Parts: sequence; C-alpha cells; structure tokens
Amino acid sequence: MNQLGFYTNAPKVAVITRETNSQRFFITNTNLKDTLFRGNLGIEMQSKNSSTKTKIADFSSFHTPGTYVVFVPGIGHSYVFEVRQNVNHSAAVAGLKGYYFQRVSMPLEEKYAGKWHRSAGHADNAVFIHPSAASKERPEGTKIATPGGWYDAGDYNKYIVNSGITMGTMLSAYEDFAAYFDTLKTNIPESNDQVPDLLNELIYNLRWMLTMQDPNDGGVYNKCTNASFDGMVMPGITSAPRYVVKKGTGATLDFAAVTAQAGRILKKFQKQLPGLADSCMRASVKAWQWSESNPAMEYNQNANNQKYEPKITTGGYGDRSFTDEWTWAAAELFTTTGDKKYYDVYIKQKKDSISLPSWASVELLGHYTLARFQKKLPAYVQSNVQGVSAQITRLADRYISNVSSNAFRTIMGQSARDFNWGSNSNAANQGIVLINAYLLTKDKKYIDNALTNLDYILGRNATGYSFLSGVGSKSIMYPHHRPSVADGVTEPVPGLLSGGPNPGKQDKCAGYEFSEPETTFLDQDCSYSTNEIAINWNSPFVYLSNAIEALQYNVNYSSRK
Repeated sequence: MNQLGFYTNAPKVAVITRETNSQRFFITNTNLKDTLFRGNLGIEMQSKNSSTKTKIADFSSFHTPGTYVVFVPGIGHSYVFEVRQNVNHSAAVAGLKGYYFQRVSMPLEEKYAGKWHRSAGHADNAVFIHPSAASKERPEGTKIATPGGWYDAGDYNKYIVNSGITMGTMLSAYEDFAAYFDTLKTNIPESNDQVPDLLNELIYNLRWMLTMQDPNDGGVYNKCTNASFDGMVMPGITSAPRYVVKKGTGATLDFAAVTAQAGRILKKFQKQLPGLADSCMRASVKAWQWSESNPAMEYNQNANNQKYEPKITTGGYGDRSFTDEWTWAAAELFTTTGDKKYYDVYIKQKKDSISLPSWASVELLGHYTLARFQKKLPAYVQSNVQGVSAQITRLADRYISNVSSNAFRTIMGQSARDFNWGSNSNAANQGIVLINAYLLTKDKKYIDNALTNLDYILGRNATGYSFLSGVGSKSIMYPHHRPSVADGVTEPVPGLLSGGPNPGKQDKCAGYEFSEPETTFLDQDCSYSTNEIAINWNSPFVYLSNAIEALQYNVNYSSRK
C-alpha cells in the first residue's frame, strides 16, 4: 500500500500478497487492540505480470483521521500509515527537493542539504569544444563556460535532451497549478525570495541550458560531458576534462520548446527576474531558426566516435525521428507568440495517435499545452485542439476501464510493456494523463484513478518498495547514484525516484531474485537498469504528487477555470 497513507475522502486500498485463508481484515490503532473498521477481503486474483496472487482490502468508506495499521488474521499487520489531508505532502516536497541535491557547480550547504551536504562538484567554467562540435567561430579546443544545471541521473553529466522533457513536465505542473506552487516551500537557498521554489529550481537548470546554445548560429550542443563516466566517487574530486559535443535537431528543438514555455511563464516575474523571459524568447526563436536550417541533424554518438577523438561513451540520447520535437516546439512557440506559422508546423508534424511522453517522444507535451490554453487560442485552432483533448480523455478512459482486472487495482501494470527501463516514470506519466483528463472534464473519477499510480510508486506494487528514496517504511536504500554510494551516509540522498521493475536486466548485475515483469527489481547500486535515478523520472512524479496534493478532494488549486 501507499506507505504514507490515505486522504480522508479518497479511495483507500491495501493489497495482500501472501497466501491467507482469512476472509476478513481490520483497521486498528497501532496498539493492535482498538478496531476501528472491519472489512471483507476481495476474491483472490492472479497478477498478469508475475506469479503474484492478491486479495484487495478496500476501506474507502473509512474516513476518520488518525494513525493505523491494516491487520489480517494469520498474516499480521501492515506498516503504520496515516489517514489525513495532505498525506502525500512529504513525498511531493521530497520529489521536488531531489533536484536541489542534483545541482552542479554549487556547494550544497548543511542548512539546506542536511547530512547530504557536499562540495560544489563540477565548476564547468572551462569546458572544451569537442571536435564534433567545432565551428569557424568556436574551433576545436575552445573553452566555454557552461556552469550550473542538474546532474542527469546517477552520473555526473548534463544532457539537453533529457533536460527538455524534465523541464517541460515541471513547467506544465506550474501552469496547471500555479496557485498551489506559489506557496510551496522546499528549503532551498532561494526559498525566501519572491519566486516560487519550483520555478527557482527550474531556473537553476534553465540558466545552464541557455549557455548550451551557440550564440553564433542558435544551434544547441547535445550535452556537457566527460569522455567516459566517472567512477562511483563524489563530484568534488573528479578531474576529467569536460566537453560540449555536436549540436543536434532533437536537442535544439527541445531547447526551443522549453525556452518558449519558460518565456511565457516568467513574464509574470519580470520584476524579480529582469530580462530572463525576453532572453528565453530570443533563444527559442533562434533555436527554431537553426532547426529550420538543420531539420534532420541526428546526434549519432557511434558515428561521431568513428571520426573524432576523444571518443564519447556517456549517455547518447540520440534520436532519429524529430516529428515529436517539431510538434512540441511548435505548440509552445505558437501558444507563447500567437504566430500562426508555428501552428501550421504543429498541424503538419503531429501524429494521429498519442503516446506517453519519454525523452524520445515528447509530442504529448505540446498537446497538453494547447489543451491547457484552449479557451485563449484563436478560433481556427479549436476543432483540432478539441480533437486532441478528446484523445487525452479517451486514453484516460481506457486506463480506467482496465483497473478492475488488475491484481493491484492500479492504472500501472495493465500491460507487461509498462515494465521497462524507467518503468516508474510510466506510472507517473499515466497519472498525468488522468490529471489532464480531470482538468478537461472536472470528473473526479480521473483523480481517484491517478491516485492509484501515486500509491503504486509509494508502495502498492508487487515489490513492496516505496520507490522514492527517504519516503516510506520500506524505501529504496541503494540506488545507482554516485553521491549516495560515495558520501559515507547510510541513507541515500532523499527524494530521488528509482527506475523501477525492468525485466530487461541490462546491467547484468548479480543478485536478481525475480525475472517476471513486475517483480524484476534489485535494490543495489549495481542495478542501473532497475535502481538508477534520473531527472526525467523524477519530473512526472513531481507533477503527479503535487497535482494530487493540490486537488486532494477538497481544494481546487487548478489554474484552469
């Protein structure tokens, strides 16, 4: 079950995965003596994604705030949980604060980072132009400054493509729930200024992204990286040279989308952030223009390594199809500027079907934006935007229709295909589809079902883990994350979302106990295919958990009226 607990007026489900002859379950105080609720267990169900068999304990009709356990005769009691409002607040804040712990080029002070404080790591103020990125104005070996940003995952490199979907997802969270985020505090160095903490965190990465654009032509370098991955050491002691590598259409269009979205959001903060919104818009238009001149420039790391030295062997984030990037960037630039030329590209490039976002498939982010601003857009877009909104709602309805046949009563896990590298981001992104369906329809069933996937991430799954570090009674302890391995602190850096079950086991790590889709997970740092962390996995968790907190059944902070 969700190891934090349940909202007072929300559905409440625990899943029994051990064999039992009992037909009953009880909600008791933590003394195991005072019974507050009695219920019948559901029929036994066989999971479609493992050999696990389940029975459901549904106590949705129990509304009394307090601290409890679920007790099943013959099995025992659950972890302690709460019933109250704001029950997922600590997870929502931790997921966002996780980005502070990924910051590059600044020390993490103890008053903000606690026992995970550390030195600044990579200054990135003298980064080399790699020969793959050389130009007349910036020849090979030229040094540029590209400080700041976030470490991408368990490694110490910074990637524009993965920053793209990460930034887009969280900027959208702000646009959908601005009133909520305007008051949310996470104890970061900027918490006492007049800009919301979410935006301050995003701006820290945004300013790095702006340094990755070549001012001479508008193209954007794919990444700032070592030639090869650092060892499992702290960032402050690494000394390998850093490079920016070849520009690419995918990276440049992702950059154009992010800066266009940031530009319209930051207009509201002109006084606090003078000139930043305008800088974003200039950068966005220039990136779009470069992409028009270079519409299919693939970042192909293997091909580059045949031609250039040093060879680059860190994450590639290479992409061959750019229709989704064109669609997303066009949607953001059109929404921000109102210029029809961008909408024409959106219509030309968009697919007929929709799919969950990933770093290589960002089209749905553009659809979300047009649906969000539908009432403010020109009449000539309305039929197309209504069609996209209907697609979002139909996808949400399809998810909901299959919940009753899922042994864990979650949206997640309706197909074995849900369990791949970064499967927990699938769970969070499915939840975002449902939140968007709610914002479009105001039908509460979509929030109820989005909550099932937040519950999944925080413990209601076949592994029994809460996949968010530092949150829950049985949360991950050994993520593939260099600072968590090397810092000498027993507990991992908090607020980081593990990748989750992945039967691919690409890391070849010894120790996997299971191989079935929903149970192939190993809480060890060698397991980078199931237990690494990544900024693009945390971001949909930030959206989903904070959206649920913002809505939480009695208060509607939604910016869509």
